[in-house]
Amino acid sequence: MGKPELSSKELSRYARHLTLPEVGKEGQVLLKESRVLVVGAGGLGSPLALYLAAAGVGTLGIVDFDQVDVTNLQRQILYGTEDIGKSKLESAHRRISSVNPHVEVISHPCRLDSQNALEILENYDVIVDGTDNFPTRYLVNDACVLLGKPNVYGSIFRWEGQVSVFGKDDGPCYRCLFREPPPPGMVPSCAEAGVLGVLPGIIGSLQALEVIKIVLKQGESLVGRLLIFDALELKWREMKIRRNPDCPVCGDDPTQTKLIDYDVFCGIESAQSQGQESPLENFGEIGPIQLRDRLKSDTPPFVLDVREVFEWDIVNLSKFGAYLIPLGELQERISEIPRDREIVVHCRSGVRSAKAANILSDSGFSGLYNLKFGILGWIDEVDPDLPKY
Repeated sequence: MGKPELSSKELSRYARHLTLPEVGKEGQVLLKESRVLVVGAGGLGSPLALYLAAAGVGTLGIVDFDQVDVTNLQRQILYGTEDIGKSKLESAHRRISSVNPHVEVISHPCRLDSQNALEILENYDVIVDGTDNFPTRYLVNDACVLLGKPNVYGSIFRWEGQVSVFGKDDGPCYRCLFREPPPPGMVPSCAEAGVLGVLPGIIGSLQALEVIKIVLKQGESLVGRLLIFDALELKWREMKIRRNPDCPVCGDDPTQTKLIDYDVFCGIESAQSQGQESPLENFGEIGPIQLRDRLKSDTPPFVLDVREVFEWDIVNLSKFGAYLIPLGELQERISEIPRDREIVVHCRSGVRSAKAANILSDSGFSGLYNLKFGILGWIDEVDPDLPKY
């Protein structure tokens, strides 16, 4: 089968590409032939998908299983207010097709895991990591190494972003840079730590640039280099990365030759999957409706909020007497917590408050409860008029 031709409409659409000596008609055909998979249709995936589609990538796959939330709109430019509550993939498909109807969009409405990753990734030429969690990040890396696919990596945190290309031209992989993940909870999520809305646009655009250069076989890629961007100071740093011959995945004698359970690897597996007792055994769980009813009683519980001050300023339960002590200050301020009342600890979603409840339990407190799903659960079940973040 011969190479695809560019239609007259495509020749007009890509006219500014065709005048570039590094692209030209031949390069534009390479883009049309290419198959690129974007893992995650969020902050990074939004500029990625838009710019790759505009550039004329012929087949664009997107993996995501989430719905559009109002908190996404500050940075996820694939979506608009009218998309809130809708499938991200359905909304992204409409938007991308509007940007460039010549692009075939393939939706993968699932959570990428060890059972489906190889099957999904093997059908694409370049994989772009737009994820925001460590299990999927390691999964994408390992699958790319096993399949021999380049992995265009990006990450964002508050005011800082990182970009690199892994698993290409005998270069390093993500495991060469970060052999093991950080302990669970050490690195807060964007929801907990915040992220500047424009930052994923910058980092995602750089990822799109690296994809296009790989497809065109032009320029010098970020293989063996980690580009670090400080948006607050507007400074760029570059760190050299070498392939580790002892890397368990891409090394000379790899010890891991198949995908593993990445939740277990990252230390966040559920107690049920491990056949162990729940780690919440030192305290109970209480649902939002139960807490609402208990707060109306003659002996309401003490509500301890362990989020950060900026989160409290967005939304809080102060009208129910909630008391703020950020998790990092809990040990030194533990004397401020009453010992003669039931205590309900809450955070944004229930993870930090579980840690806080364990700290209190170890300090001799009893009658402890963790608010299931945190203040987000309270908003969903009790007071939907409160702002989410």
